[in-house]
Amino acid sequence: MDPSERPAVVFDNGTGYSKLGFAGNSEPSFTIPTVVAVNESFLDQSEQCSSANWLAQYNAGVMADLDFFIGDEALSHFKSSGLYSLRSPIRHGQVNDWDTMERFWQQSIFNYLRCNPEEHYFLLTDSPVSTPESRECMGEIMFETFNVPGLYISVQSVLSLSAGFAYLKTLSEDDSDSVSDMTGVVVDIGDGAPHIVPVVNGYVIGSSIKSFPLSGSDVTQFVMQLLQERGELLPPDDALDIARRVKETYCYTPSDIVKEFKKHDSKPSKYIKQWSAIKPKTGVPYTIDIGYERFLGPEIFFHPEMYSADFSTPLPELIDSCVQSAPIDTRRALYKNIVLSGGTTMFKDFHKRLQNNIKKIVDERVAETNARHRVEVNPVEVNVVTHPIQSYAVWFGGSVAASSHEFFECCHTKEDYEEHGASICRTSTVFKGMY
Repeated sequence: MDPSERPAVVFDNGTGYSKLGFAGNSEPSFTIPTVVAVNESFLDQSEQCSSANWLAQYNAGVMADLDFFIGDEALSHFKSSGLYSLRSPIRHGQVNDWDTMERFWQQSIFNYLRCNPEEHYFLLTDSPVSTPESRECMGEIMFETFNVPGLYISVQSVLSLSAGFAYLKTLSEDDSDSVSDMTGVVVDIGDGAPHIVPVVNGYVIGSSIKSFPLSGSDVTQFVMQLLQERGELLPPDDALDIARRVKETYCYTPSDIVKEFKKHDSKPSKYIKQWSAIKPKTGVPYTIDIGYERFLGPEIFFHPEMYSADFSTPLPELIDSCVQSAPIDTRRALYKNIVLSGGTTMFKDFHKRLQNNIKKIVDERVAETNARHRVEVNPVEVNVVTHPIQSYAVWFGGSVAASSHEFFECCHTKEDYEEHGASICRTSTVFKGMY
């Protein structure tokens, strides 16, 4: 059977979580932590064996290559056994350990999706600021190790934008280009390396990409820090995991932080939540109170100086700066379509606060221009687009793209790789626009 007649495999590998599935589906088949647990004892045996005992050294090396786990299984083995060490192949949105990344893909393909990679085309996602060498390594592993028939490496922000349009189009009866036009600003905030990426007619304006230093992992760290400073007794081994669950379950974005403090102080019993669990080692139950942490966690995107003195530019100002650095004839269209992507943008009322703050910045600039030049500038529409699939928008965009007939024509094939080498994967078509 021709591989192009089978659904393509779509991988969206993020710093915190990876989404795995097949093209044409509305949601990923698996969403798992991007971690690998490796048995260090076999690695130690391989290093300690003398060169004369080559058979023992070889066997230890083979076992080290076989005895590893990924995702939730990796976390479970790491906690329950002292033999395994935890490795994260992706840091700040970039792959920094290709051997571990290859192992993660191996388990994803054979143990989770249970498919033959030689019978499916693959779509992988990549950061908008990753290097050509990174894409080349992706191609080399996919074609050499897994022998895939075809590969396409897509920029995450473009897939997020297409996912937003695809979802909104299902809700709209309007089939005009206004719904499907690929122009907008993608605010992608996951567990690592947030980026603000302007896209015009499907092409990324590379010179206007902005990076924000705080991500979902920083919110988790801040929540944990606040709980510990307030005297809550968190089990050391589970402190970070508890903070992450508190973030995902209870955190929200207030419209005004001062008013929110007053609300909590006036009726603490109404707003304070409790988290109950059992200590993994002793089996003793415990309970912690969750108060200000509920809204102070997400607040670092609007007041980053609360968490780090190294960066003081709020997210709304950075988005405005991104749009202002784009070509002048694209700015109104970009303000009109600011698309959120990533699980960290799913906080309650996050989009409302973001839209109000950006609108305030833009309106002040328009008012200043009117007063200075004595002209009447038309108001600028600011719209932050939100939808229920923000947490896996990149994967969904890849699913939509890989289910089209044009996808197979855009892929690099095994024949192309054998003729030209991994360099065919170095370039990305979405950066080849007029801007």
